[in-house]
Amino acid sequence: MIRDITLGQYFPGTSLIHKMDPRAKILLMILYVVVLFMAESAVAYGVLLISTVAVIVLTRISLKFYLRGLKPLLFIMVFTGLLNMFYTDAEPFWQIWIFKFSWEGIFSALFMILRIVMMVLIMSVLTYTTSPLLLTGGLERLLYPLTYIKVPVHDFAMMMTIALRFIPTLLEETEKIMNAQKARGADFESGSLVRRAKAMIPILIPLFVSAFRRAEELAVAMECRCYEGDSKHRTRFVEYRFSWRDSVAALFCIALLVGVILLNRISVWSVAGI
Repeated sequence: MIRDITLGQYFPGTSLIHKMDPRAKILLMILYVVVLFMAESAVAYGVLLISTVAVIVLTRISLKFYLRGLKPLLFIMVFTGLLNMFYTDAEPFWQIWIFKFSWEGIFSALFMILRIVMMVLIMSVLTYTTSPLLLTGGLERLLYPLTYIKVPVHDFAMMMTIALRFIPTLLEETEKIMNAQKARGADFESGSLVRRAKAMIPILIPLFVSAFRRAEELAVAMECRCYEGDSKHRTRFVEYRFSWRDSVAALFCIALLVGVILLNRISVWSVAGI
């Protein structure tokens, strides 16, 4: 289960997606999610699914990493789908107690799960193809206008960088602690829910100790290097510039937005309850 969490991982590469400006990738990812929530027809969802698969292929990253990232969210997807299935206002063809089964509810659940899957996949594309340093730098550039109203944009970006950087490290530390506890006879999989929750205590305590120790070491290292936060005299190692790749990707997302709007109006296969 720990190995299935791929949040914060970065896979170096030379694909077109890797070479895009991080600011463009952040903005286009947000636009894609907006388009995803605007889709109301089966045809529109089909176009979005094909587009998502095409983007994943362009990253040149194995599909197994994307599928592995979906496994920890399986319960949320199923739970959300069941809620949409049973609480869709439609004529049921079968009812058990308060649970109503209707074709509209089934299609609503399927498309809601598909929406979550595509949203997670496109966010994974952003994190897999953009290093935490570039991702934070791009976010800081996008939020720079907020500095005029005294918002600590640099501090926020730095905290996000540190969080993304140490997520894989903490997950690896958790796996090591769990293996050590299993070697000592600990059982994390059998028994009641309360018993399994109590079995996690020997993992949480050393994990917190390790996290605080790493945080203290990082703070000392930053102080030794005279880190002062957002200094006005600091220069930037990487200068971001938009390229033709970003322009093509922007045109593609705009065309996708227009296409989804048109498909919502002309398609006869509308998705009920969405």
